[in-house]
Amino acid sequence: MGDMVIRAYKTELDPTNAQRTTMERFAWVRMAVFNTGLREWQRLHDAGEKTKANDIKTRFVADKNAGLFVWAQGAPSALVEAAFRDLDAAFQNFFRRDKAGEKPGYPKLKRWPQGFSLRNTRVERDRVRLTHIGWVRLKEAGYIPETATGKAFGTYATLSKRAGRWFISVLVKEEGPQLADPHPTVIGVDFGVKALATCSNGKVFDNPSPLRDAQRKLGRLGRELARRRKGGKNWNKTKASLQKQHKRVADLRSKTLHEVSHYLTYETQPAVLVIEDLNVRGMLSNHSLAQAITDVGFGELRRQIEYKAKWLGIEVVLADRWFPSSKTCHRCGAVRADLTLGDRLFVCNDCGSTLDRDLNAALNLAALGRNRQAGGDCLGS
Repeated sequence: MGDMVIRAYKTELDPTNAQRTTMERFAWVRMAVFNTGLREWQRLHDAGEKTKANDIKTRFVADKNAGLFVWAQGAPSALVEAAFRDLDAAFQNFFRRDKAGEKPGYPKLKRWPQGFSLRNTRVERDRVRLTHIGWVRLKEAGYIPETATGKAFGTYATLSKRAGRWFISVLVKEEGPQLADPHPTVIGVDFGVKALATCSNGKVFDNPSPLRDAQRKLGRLGRELARRRKGGKNWNKTKASLQKQHKRVADLRSKTLHEVSHYLTYETQPAVLVIEDLNVRGMLSNHSLAQAITDVGFGELRRQIEYKAKWLGIEVVLADRWFPSSKTCHRCGAVRADLTLGDRLFVCNDCGSTLDRDLNAALNLAALGRNRQAGGDCLGS
């Protein structure tokens, strides 16, 4: 049996108009609670007083019970608790980045409602019961697991709105998958812009570039939105179309990344998987490649590979970002220092080996993993 893991399940809701109105209101309340807490935190900080999100929450709840904050009356208590929990997390991240010498990113006021959290959610095959909202139908029946009593494993449920559609996400504690027959293989993976992923076994995943392909339509909708009167009927229509197009881009990117990470973990099931430790932030400083790199989603792909590999017991090795995988000949080990990004074919000046640049890099990464298995020196981390 596999170890117990916590997995998030996210699926779309099919609410009635009345339920949609209630969820819209709760989302606005959650945003207003967060902004109220942030303003109070700033006021206390400017007055030289130290505070915590929990202290501000206690005073907010007391004032609400005393008749203040009428707009928050009737909202679930879990919604308020989650808003202040998010506020605390925002400041903790700010302090952590500031202490580490990174760009802190002070918490900002929310301008648009994005969703909210509820507690005591109950899940059945084709519907879910939400506090203060009632039973809401699911568009995908049977996707979220349920226990014998019909209750969801997760205590909290997070509801979010994207492009006019509502989604629910719950955490489920379940038995994780396990390798039935582990393959004693090592696979190296080279990430890139032209080809999203090139594997040492020869498998190549092309980069669909959803943002690049949708750029023309996004630009037209953006210009159209700028011409509309903000808040007007036509402005809202154009804004909805723009959001729908952005969601389509995000969905296409997510689908591709899950296909790649699923192949590298569940389908191949290697003993060791070697990937590059890319400095994405540094790569974004190259303005010629910044949009293409953002469109790929290297960070999300690495995240998916790591958590899926962990479930299966696959070891993931991160090759040092300075390891010259592309400039090293996989056959003789000679290094071509003059190799440029425009050279798509690797030609070794020593042994004459000629190979696709990305495949050559993937083979070098795989060799790095085999060296680690043998107990040799490894530039991985």
